[in-house]
Amino acid sequence: MEGFSFSTDVRVRFAETDAQGIAHHASFLVWLEVARVAYLEAHAGGYRSIRERGLEALTTEVHLRYHDAAAFDDVLTVWARCVDVRGARFRYEYRVARGDELVADGHTSHATVDRATYRPTRVPDWLADAIVRAESAPT
Repeated sequence: MEGFSFSTDVRVRFAETDAQGIAHHASFLVWLEVARVAYLEAHAGGYRSIRERGLEALTTEVHLRYHDAAAFDDVLTVWARCVDVRGARFRYEYRVARGDELVADGHTSHATVDRATYRPTRVPDWLADAIVRAESAPT
């Protein structure tokens, strides 16, 4: 997807659907998290690495816009990119696609905090640098 260099696939599980086999809207939040964790694994040593360095990355906002339904057994590609890193905050943008069809798009906002005190702490240079390298990768 244009402007995105990272993606991961998810398959809609039966447990994520309603009686008509349509994916529940809340399942999309889980899929965004799957993409975020995979992004961090690919570019920043993984979420576990962040936690081992004494930080947490809290979600402070979620916005999703649904364009089409997803159904049981659909394979969806979740595109993710990290943008707007400043101070203790950063944001991910997402596109969820089935083939070339946009199913949903949105963003999540996050804040880095000290793991012991939960006080905001600046995004560390090593993480900001990993994000810059990831977003500079060819698409």
